Order: sequence, then C-alpha cells, then structure tokens
Amino acid sequence: MTEWAFWGAVAALVYTFAGYPALVILLARVRPRPVRRAPHAPDMSVLIAAHDEAAVIATRIENCLALDYPADRLEIIVASDGSTDGTVGIARRYAQQNGPGRPTVRVHAYPWRRGKPAVLDDSIPRCRGALVLLGDARQRWEPDTARLLAENFADPAVGAASGELMLVNEAGRAVGEGVGAYWRYEKAIRRAESAVHSTVGATGAIYMIRRSLFQRIPVDTLDDDVLIPLRIARAGFRVVFDERARAWDRVAASGREEFTRKVRTIAGIVQLFARERWLWRPGHPVWIQAVSHKLLRLAAPFLMMTALAANAALVAAGGVYTALFVAQVGFYAAAAAGAVLSGRAGRLARVLALPYAFCLLNLTTVVSVARYASGRQTVQWRKAAEAARSEAA
Repeated sequence: MTEWAFWGAVAALVYTFAGYPALVILLARVRPRPVRRAPHAPDMSVLIAAHDEAAVIATRIENCLALDYPADRLEIIVASDGSTDGTVGIARRYAQQNGPGRPTVRVHAYPWRRGKPAVLDDSIPRCRGALVLLGDARQRWEPDTARLLAENFADPAVGAASGELMLVNEAGRAVGEGVGAYWRYEKAIRRAESAVHSTVGATGAIYMIRRSLFQRIPVDTLDDDVLIPLRIARAGFRVVFDERARAWDRVAASGREEFTRKVRTIAGIVQLFARERWLWRPGHPVWIQAVSHKLLRLAAPFLMMTALAANAALVAAGGVYTALFVAQVGFYAAAAAGAVLSGRAGRLARVLALPYAFCLLNLTTVVSVARYASGRQTVQWRKAAEAARSEAA
C-alpha cells in the first residue's frame, strides 16, 4: 500500500508539472487551431477598476489615452470602488477634457467599497463598446494592446483574449528570478492551450471580452479573471492567449509579497471548483485544461507530502527508494537555502530561487485551501505589498 501511495503521488506530480505541459505543447504543434486574426476595430470600452489609486491613476489614464486605437471608437472608464483618496477627482479632471479627436473618459464613482466583482457587475453592462478591455491601475499597457487584442475578435469563435504580462525584476532579488521563471513556464502552457482551443482563465492585468457574453458573477468572487473567461468558454467560445499584446508589471520584491498575492489567487481557484461544479464533468470544451492545469495544481502540495512520507517509510527497502528520498530531502534543503538567500543577488541565490519559488507557490496552496475552508479569505482588495506588511505586523 505504501508503494502504491508513493508511486501514485509521484506519477500525479510528474503528469501535473511535466506530462500535461508536454502533452498540450505537442498537441499545439501537431493539431493547432489558429485564430483567424484580421484588422478589427469596433467600439471598445477600456475598464479600469480601482480603489484608492490616487498615486497612479493619472499615469494609468494617460497610458490608456495613448492606446493606438481610433479615438472616436474608444471610451476609458475608471470605476472607483468607494475610493476616499482623491482617485475620483483626478479621473474626473480627465473626463472634463473630453472632446473631438480624443477618447472619451468616463467615471463610475461607487459610493462605498464592495469589491472588484461588484464593480465589474455594475460597470460592464454600462460599457458602450462591443469589446471590453479590462485591467488594473498598477500595470501599464503597450500602445498597440487594444488594437492587437481586437484582431482576435475578427474570428467569431473567439469570446475572450488575454495578453502577456511582462514581469520586471526591479529589485534584482533572487525571489524575482524564481517567480519570473515560473511565470515563463506558465505562459508556455497558456500559449499551447490557446493553440489547441482555450486557456483556463486570463491574465487580469490585460484581457478583453465580448460585452454581450459577460455574465454577472457572485460579488464575493475571488478570481474574476478566471471565472469570467471560463463561463465564456462554457458557452462555446474560445479563450485565447495573444502574446503580442503586453502589459508590464514588477515581480514581487520579497517572498512575503509573492506569498500574499498568490494566497488570494489560489483561494479563488479553490472557490471556483467548489462552486462551478460543471468544471468537474467531462464534456465541456476546457475540461482537460481545468483538471490538469488547475485542479491537480491544488492537489500538488498534498501529493508532495504523500510522496515524502511514503518514501521515508520505504527507505528501509534500500536501493532506489534511498536515492529518491535523498533527492527529495536535497530538493527541500535547496528550497530552504533559497529562502535564506531570497533577498540577495548572485548566481547561487538565482539557482536556489527556483526550488524556493516552487515550494513557496505550493505552500500558498495549502494556506489558500485552509483560508477558504475557514472563510478567512475576503473579496476586499489590497495591494500585495500593503497586505504583506499588515500580515507581518
């Protein structure tokens, strides 16, 4: 029984992190389904949901005004979720400058803080554009983002399109190298899933949907950028990844900040599978992706613990079990060393950042499951760095 537990856990982990990526990349090469992109410029709404972003909202609006898209077909909406710091006033100053040859700026000022899902539920139906480009206040888009993403919608099978999030390691710290490597791995999977049919969800910093396909989401939804595209895929439309369209952000400056970010994101995946029971049933267009890319990732840390415990019990048998146990212990020791060196630069710190980032992300899964099960994860958004400082206090 112990051997079965060990090899079963190992097989599931190998499939999750190597087998499935290899399979979907192979399918993308031998049976691709190209998106029929073409110039396409219908009316578009850019929706930026924000809470207390006075420090950056002007820069973000300027970034949106610089988009390479016909000005008379573009509106920019700042949807304020109960901001109290001047965000609304700054956005309204831009709205007062509306005129010919300039995209229209509108402000949805909601009087109290309810969370991003409620803001999306109320704001997307009020958008005038056939296409809605969604993003946050923190990131920046390249000028051709709107135009490139819109080209995907020339294909009537496409219901949502996600761009590529480029992460910059401004601090030069090792944890940033590890997270950046993981994100490159993740993008390779999304690229392949898109080529086969659809990705599972989108990148919240840069994605576009057909407004007519939007379905209201529960106001306590944690991962709106996964749920909204998944429901579009369920309706029979494709959710594609277009790496030509780019948003820029920085990687986490510390392990604590990355941990705080990921706990909320993964708690959202737990919530998703708890509520959207149709995801479990074979037959829908993204079943294999949902199970392999999302569900098995939730099981991964528990499979890792099973493999280590079962392997420890099998060490007495010697041979391959001793070698594998030593390898496992060595890997976790490397991750621990990576944690110690995570705030530093240098080759050793960068090498050890990979096992550290992998273990850190799996630890977030354990914490996320516990928080969701206990009801401690709320929908209220906080900047990751602020939340990390709060938890450290």
